[in-house]
Amino acid sequence: MTTRATTDTTGAPEVHRAERQKSIETKLAYKTTELIVYVLAVLGVLIASMIVDQSFGADPAWRYVIYLTVGYMISRGLAKAGSREPYRD
Repeated sequence: MTTRATTDTTGAPEVHRAERQKSIETKLAYKTTELIVYVLAVLGVLIASMIVDQSFGADPAWRYVIYLTVGYMISRGLAKAGSREPYRD
């Protein structure tokens, strides 16, 4: 039985591999409608807390802003888990 050196490619077929396309994990945050909806919702909560009477003050308003922020962060995390966009320089 004969073996050949691993550097000897005589008779071996050439393998051409396509260059893998670089990708980033997700779209940039400012390219998503999630950010726009998040910003509008936060503004809506804060403006509503200013307009309505004193029964809805700053504490509940900021609590809802925190809920919105956590929801936004979860949605971005889910988006990063499943989507890809080609990397462009």
